[in-house]
Amino acid sequence: MAVLPYKDKEASKKEQVADMFNNISPKYDLLNRLLSVGIDIIWRKKAVKLLKKEQPKLILDVATGTCDFAIEALSLNPDKIIGVDISKGMLAEGQKKLEKKNLTNKIELKLGDSERLPFEDNTFDAVTVAFGVRNFENLEKGLADINRVLKPGGTAVVLEFSQPEYFPFKQIYNFYFKNILPFVGNLISKDQSAYTYLPESVEAFPYGEAFNKIMTKVGFQSVLCKTLTFGISSIYVGKK
Repeated sequence: MAVLPYKDKEASKKEQVADMFNNISPKYDLLNRLLSVGIDIIWRKKAVKLLKKEQPKLILDVATGTCDFAIEALSLNPDKIIGVDISKGMLAEGQKKLEKKNLTNKIELKLGDSERLPFEDNTFDAVTVAFGVRNFENLEKGLADINRVLKPGGTAVVLEFSQPEYFPFKQIYNFYFKNILPFVGNLISKDQSAYTYLPESVEAFPYGEAFNKIMTKVGFQSVLCKTLTFGISSIYVGKK
């Protein structure tokens, strides 16, 4: 059964996720830094570094949100990055950030569905997704569409939460994720459901080898997984 942000609503997961991010978008960056103690910045840098030898010129950042990953990916010196997201609120915050940093000539934002990407087959040298695949309504469909828009030989890099498996990190992580994170998230964002959904969606997500198998199933090759910070998150890399 799909994990939903708002269990009392009839809307699909896709619609609910869009609504949730619209609701929390003004406070999203603040909460991200606060709740991850800034370690998400290090994770993004590590994920981007895995594309360095590829030297991609055209990059698609799926579930781009407020553009943090897209901005980090500029270190690869691409010709252009396109960021796509289903949340108008998150894109609006991202656009403000790009304008402030004078990056609108390098990064273009589009409203779009990760499972029906508005691009031709074989378009991009690389596709990135940071903390977004967990929110796909249909994970296989979303990953298959990412594969579709990649050029042959192109690379997908997915950064996503996973779960520590060893004592004491597993216990500390579970306590923080299920108790502290929802409390602080609700306090600042005023959306209790959003930060209850986060730990629930991570718990239900197929991480590690299970995710590798899904990537392979939809057509990716040479799939590998790199765990970060005792298994709190993981980077997945696949080639088309």
